[in-house]
Amino acid sequence: LLTLLEIVSKPDMNSPEEAAGYARMVRQILRYADVCDGNLEEGSMRCDCNVSARPKGQKELGTKVELKNLNSFRFIEKAIDFEIHRQIDLIESGDKVVQETRLYDSTKNKTFSMRSKEEAEDYRYFPDPDLLPLKIEEKKIFQIQEELPEMPFAKYTRFINEYQLSVQDALFLTEEQDVASYFEETVHKCKQAKMVANWIMTELYKELNTHKLSVKNSPITPTRLADLINLIDEGSISGKIAKKVFELMWSENKTADEILEEKGWKQVSNNNDIEGWVDEVIAQSPDQVAEYKSGKIKVLGFLMGQVMKLSKGQANPGVVQEILKEKLK
Repeated sequence: LLTLLEIVSKPDMNSPEEAAGYARMVRQILRYADVCDGNLEEGSMRCDCNVSARPKGQKELGTKVELKNLNSFRFIEKAIDFEIHRQIDLIESGDKVVQETRLYDSTKNKTFSMRSKEEAEDYRYFPDPDLLPLKIEEKKIFQIQEELPEMPFAKYTRFINEYQLSVQDALFLTEEQDVASYFEETVHKCKQAKMVANWIMTELYKELNTHKLSVKNSPITPTRLADLINLIDEGSISGKIAKKVFELMWSENKTADEILEEKGWKQVSNNNDIEGWVDEVIAQSPDQVAEYKSGKIKVLGFLMGQVMKLSKGQANPGVVQEILKEKLK
């Protein structure tokens, strides 16, 4: 059994961007509440937009034109934008805006008339005599509200306050409920919210987009991502090595520890090992050492890079810098 849900907004939107933003928010709420997938291109959700323009200062709304069956957020913006300008041109040239239903042609980026509605009564609805009015008690409404999952805006606000995320990161992570759940499950296992957010938005989404997968189908589970981030946090691997490990975790369906064991990539923090690499780089770079000692501090970056190269990226950068500075005094 398929049901049709119609949501009617008030006439209080003032731009194509605002209308598209409203439609996006409606879809997000429908998805969070598990009402439907809200895929416009598949017909799960469609938008009709009523557009009216009026001279500046006029209180009464202008003549309403309905744009029918818009099936993408981009088309909502483009169709409304075209219709606004069409109506303004008519008003400024002294012509009347006709009350009608129009369709949007995306290839020509213009609207065209589908049928006219000369009177407002043409918009009326007729009740079905076989369907009695459905009255829902307030008590039932409150009960349903209590049973609903956390809604997008509430989750977005909580992510900012609880995890100290930026507005941009919180918006991204709460756009889809599955992504928000993935994020929280990962954070609960490694306690590094900002690092988790960065890895999801960059490395994970790069792979998801490449392979056209949703986060639900990711071969890297929240537990495995948390384990990788814990290894970075405790200094067992560098960020550079972590990215290589992540790629192999994705392609080979292995844990970070299994890959590190196979490749021998664990970060080296042992002073004796690092001192050996530092001594070798200093011996091979007399000109750069002289420059550093003459006050050119930026050369330290080059020397650190050489040590990291010699260690095949395994040396702990913090320890490398500390030992280099000590030996270059």
